[in-house]
Amino acid sequence: MIMEDEVFDQIVSVFNSLVSWVAAGAMVFGGLVPYIPQYRDIRRTQNAEGFSTYVCLVLLVANILRILFRFGRYFETLLLMQSIVMIATMLIMLNLCTSVRMASELNTKRRSFIDFDWNHFWSWSHFADYVQCVVAFTLVAAYVTYLLLDSVLFVETLGFLAVFSEAMLGTPQLHCNYQNKSTEGMSIKMVLMWTSGDTFKTVYFLLTQAPVQFWTCGLLQVFVDCAILFQVYYYSRYPQKPVSHTVSHATSAKAL
Repeated sequence: MIMEDEVFDQIVSVFNSLVSWVAAGAMVFGGLVPYIPQYRDIRRTQNAEGFSTYVCLVLLVANILRILFRFGRYFETLLLMQSIVMIATMLIMLNLCTSVRMASELNTKRRSFIDFDWNHFWSWSHFADYVQCVVAFTLVAAYVTYLLLDSVLFVETLGFLAVFSEAMLGTPQLHCNYQNKSTEGMSIKMVLMWTSGDTFKTVYFLLTQAPVQFWTCGLLQVFVDCAILFQVYYYSRYPQKPVSHTVSHATSAKAL
């Protein structure tokens, strides 16, 4: 009987370890999964108009600030790894969107980061310009953090800005859909994965007693995701503009 109890305890221990590893993997790599269908759609259609590159900007800023926040207030290493993975993912998405856009705008005047033209901010012609901007922001933010690291108010504000920026992830896409009066070109799979991932992440924050900034902004993220899903329903039920033949063909080719 004792032997059976030991075997049962070992099985439970192995099961718990397996669940922990799966949850850890979901936390680290789950954030990039929603962008896989969007990446494939852009590659297939050679059209990036339906995807807002400001989504990449929001996530880059949020995850850079989150990494800096860790120097002032420790949080799980898994969340640190998640931030690194998301930064890499957003740079890959930017690289694709830039190359696709420039291929379709051959006669457009080239714009660069060093022009310092606010009217064309985050609408540059080469991927290297985005990298320069990200590096410049990281260096400035890191320097300010180094100077004010002893300030509890600054550290807590930094943490809030990090997770609040991420909570605003869907707002550029929400605005893009509103401007276009359509959700064509946007991967619905991506938004559904955003919603499920953000829900899982928020529950994870609550269960692991993460800093309050994390789970409150997680709830806000879920709300924005639901708003985008409502746009999908509304614009498909009540079309606001004629659907072009080109976009219709590209959309019908998508595996939604």
